[in-house]
This record gives sequence, structure tokens and C-alpha cells, in this order.
Amino acid sequence: MGRLFNVSNRVPLAKTAAPGGLAVGVLAAMRARGGLWFGWNGETTSQEPGEPDITCRDALSYATIPLPQTLYERYYSGFSNGTLWPLFHYFLAGFRYDDQEYAAYEQANALFASRLLPLLAPGDIIWVHDYHLISLGEKLRAQGVSQPIGFFLHIPFPHFEVLRALPTFAQVLRALLAYDLIGFQTETDRESFLGAVRIVLGAQSVGERGIVATGGRTVRTGVYPIGVDVQAVAQSAAKAAGSAPVQRMMQSLVGRRLIVGVDRLDYAKGLLERFQAYRQFLESYPEQIGQVTLLQIAPLGRQKVQAYAQIRDSLEQSSGRTNGRFADADWTPIRYLNRNFPHATLMGFLRAAQVCLVTALRDGMNLVAKEFITAQDPDDPGVLVLSNRAGAACELTEALLINPYDTQGIAGAIQRALTMPLAERRERHATSLATLRANDIHRWHTRFVDDLQAARGRLSSRRGTEPKELTAFRP
Repeated sequence: MGRLFNVSNRVPLAKTAAPGGLAVGVLAAMRARGGLWFGWNGETTSQEPGEPDITCRDALSYATIPLPQTLYERYYSGFSNGTLWPLFHYFLAGFRYDDQEYAAYEQANALFASRLLPLLAPGDIIWVHDYHLISLGEKLRAQGVSQPIGFFLHIPFPHFEVLRALPTFAQVLRALLAYDLIGFQTETDRESFLGAVRIVLGAQSVGERGIVATGGRTVRTGVYPIGVDVQAVAQSAAKAAGSAPVQRMMQSLVGRRLIVGVDRLDYAKGLLERFQAYRQFLESYPEQIGQVTLLQIAPLGRQKVQAYAQIRDSLEQSSGRTNGRFADADWTPIRYLNRNFPHATLMGFLRAAQVCLVTALRDGMNLVAKEFITAQDPDDPGVLVLSNRAGAACELTEALLINPYDTQGIAGAIQRALTMPLAERRERHATSLATLRANDIHRWHTRFVDDLQAARGRLSSRRGTEPKELTAFRP
């Protein structure tokens, strides 16, 4: 096999925060197979970027470029996170569309393609990650790239009735069909994509096993639920349990039980609904007042997008109301922290908690849910309260599954989790942990890369043919 090129919007060279799911997955693939990680370096410039800056760190290779400031604003804050992110998460109230931002998105993808192209060799394979770079495969094909190119969507893919709100939805579908393999987190996401293809290209375009035939070429689709490194997380959590930050946190609880939430500050995570449900929990089960503490860690992100500033204000007001109503001189019901912690410290917090709340309104997967299960002590495990709108719910069926909009239902699930007998907790945890071991991070990248590598033998008869125009559907 040739080199593996991972491509994502951002290459997180700085080690100032816990890595997200995309970074965890890409790093695992690179450590197993080598290759190079290409993307934005997090810096903006007033000029057109030159050749990529090549960096080697911990035996891994990275190639990064800055982005022009005006392009970054319209591509990243604009179309990527003001259009695609809310649309793909079914938040049409926060969705907007602007022609100039879409043009910047296409321009940014073309810029990535032009800077990646000189680095490629004939035997390489290319793995593109996430919604920022949907058009990258199409741009690479336009420049003559014939190597296998795969795409993995880390977030949900919306049903067609939501997708069609985007004026350029046909262009998005056409861009995706430039890839050889498209991976999704869940079967629901894949079916949403294939359903859109059936409507636009006709039912005959989708064959068995989710293979799309268009323009003389075939595009394969698959479900590849991203996992965690079970052994590494378990070891890290056990070690971190004795660390100074975790010990200080535990001592400050003064024997109270811990409920934990760890999420990037984002409206898709259901944080406001979570705070409302926790207040409902204290109202419905007054015997728990003063006996539990909710530690919510929500690092800031995408602060230049107005919707994120609004949710921050709403969360501060909500936590303030709960604390103002229920707090005592020696007890604060909610500890709400807008800051990053090292990944090891977070794993220690997860191990210390009796309950983990994952109440996403919509989520591609949610690795915090999987990390909580993995971080727990199998002899005395805590309980996961998990949104049925998160991709992780397809695998972690032994969690207490909830509707994230049902505040009373979440309150009841928290109470059930806190009062669940040890035998039941052990049984649920063991089943969930076995699932995570069978579908860990190594199986995720191995399955995807092997399937993409298998595409190499199917390429010779297909190159030079573009997908046909998506004109069958008329809105």
C-alpha cells in the first residue's frame, strides 16, 4: 500500500486542548499506517499561501497551510458552520445561505486541492474528513488525480426534506459522488444520503449494498462508527484518578455524588435542555438536593458565529437560576466551566463520576459517551444517560436512552441512574464495554482504509468520466 494522506480542515498541532473525535481517529490511523496529515494550520494571512509547511512530530508527518483572512471567514464561519453545520444537524432555525460564502467554500476547497496535489505520488490513497471539505475530491479529480479518494462524514447527514433547504444541495451531492468511498457514522445517515441520490438521480442509480452508479463510475458507501482506544482510555483514566486535579475535584465534593457532562459549547449538544432537566430533577427528587453535583465542562468554540455567543449567554443564565434557587453555603448544584482540560484529566473526571449526561439534540457519534463507559471502574461502574439522537445510541443500547427534549424523562433517568443496583450497573457496563472493544478506533480506521484500498483495483475503467449533471430532480 502507498502512503495514506489524511486531509481535514484543521491540523491540531497545538496541544492545548483535549482532541476531538476527528483528531483522535486520524491520529490512530496515522500511528498504525504512517503517511501524512494535510490541512489548515489555524493561522490566517493577507496573502495567498505558498507551499505547505512540512512538520514532523512524534514520528508523524504534517503538511499545513494558512488561509487568507477573508476566505477563512466566509468559508469556515460562513458556509461551513453557518450553513452546513446547522443544516446537517437539522437546525433550520439557525441555517442561512449566502452565495458569496458558498463561493468561498468552493474556493477554499480548490486551494486545499492545489496545495495537496504536488505532494501526491501514484501509489497514495487519500482520506478526506468531514463537512468542511465535501468538494475537495471533486477539485482533485478536476486536476487529474486518479488515486483512490475516500470521504468520511463525522456529523449526521440530513434527510432530503432538510437537505433541499440548501439552494446548492445538488452541487453538494455531485461533489460527494466524486469519491470512491463515502463513510457515515450510522445506517440512518447513509440511508439519508442514498435517499437523496434516489430522488435526484432516480431509484435505479442505487444498487445493492449502497453502491451508487453514475456517469460510468461506481461510488461505494458504508457505515463506519468511530470508536475509542479502549485500552488507552482505560489506562489513562485509572492513572488520572490519582492525579492532583482529579483529587482536588473529588475533595471539593465532600462525599457528594458526581454527575458529569463534557461537551464543546454548541447548540447541537443539548446543553440548555440538560440544565433544564437537571433543575427538573432537583424539583422532582428533593431528597437529592445537596447530595449531587453536576460538573459541566463546555470549552468555547466557534465564538465568531453568533449562535454560539447566544447559547453561552443562555447557559450562564440557566445555571445561575438553578444555583440561585437551590445552592447552599457549602454546595453549588452546577459547576459550569468554559475551559479546556488535558485529555487525561477529563478521563479522570469521567472515571470519578457516577452518572454521565449526553443529551445531544443531534450528534454524528459522540465519543464522550464511549469514553465514559471505557473510563469507568468495572467493579463499581457509573451509568450513562444517552440521547437517542446521538449516533452512539445505535451501539450503546444498555445506556439509559432518553429523548433530549423530554426534561421530565431525563430527570427520571438521572434518578434511576443514581439509584440503580450494583449488579445491574455491572451488567450494563460489561455489555457496553464489550461492544466498544469490538468496534474500537483501530477497527474504524482499518475497515475504512482497507475498503478504500480495495477501490484501487476498480479504478482503471472509470477515470476521465465525471458524474452526470444532477438534473433529474426539480424542486
